[in-house]
Amino acid sequence: MAAQFRKSEPLKATISPDLRPTKPEVSCDYCTGTKLKALKSCLVCLTSYCETHLEPHQRVAALKKHKLIDPVKNLEYRMCQKHERPLELFCRTDQMLVCRLYTDKDHKNHDTVPPEEECEEKKTQIKKTEGDIQQMIQERLEKVQEIKLSVQTSKRDAERDISDSVQVFTALVRSIERSQAELIEVIEEKQKAAEKQAEGLIL
Repeated sequence: MAAQFRKSEPLKATISPDLRPTKPEVSCDYCTGTKLKALKSCLVCLTSYCETHLEPHQRVAALKKHKLIDPVKNLEYRMCQKHERPLELFCRTDQMLVCRLYTDKDHKNHDTVPPEEECEEKKTQIKKTEGDIQQMIQERLEKVQEIKLSVQTSKRDAERDISDSVQVFTALVRSIERSQAELIEVIEEKQKAAEKQAEGLIL
């Protein structure tokens, strides 16, 4: 059965692209009229910029110090409500974004990293998990295929056994019928012989 399975076409397990999360498109906050796609968001300005409007952040010395991240919506949620500072670090101990003032006080001895680093680690974990899930799906599909082949083999064996049984019983019935006919013939011959003998005695 294993050999049959190896010969069969390999099964492929994939997670539909529709089920994968997609990044929402963020528009430039400075564009008037047709809004262009934002290239970066600034955590200091709390504004998202397209390539053209981002240019001052790359040229002006004071703006170069601003924290730029991949474009995100609702930038106000990336600000610390208590200290009104950007949430620049991720606290692994408490699993939350924090500003630098929090790391000096409430999260002083906690394991903190830049959000980008945590994001990359989470992406790696997600890819590994997805790989594990894909492997599990593949194994389940292979098991299902193996069960189907086993059922087919069992069905063929059952059909063969039924056919063999029918042949054996048909031959047995024929043998019994033949023996019955022979027995009847012997009995009838004995009866005829007995009748002849009786007739001879009477005459």
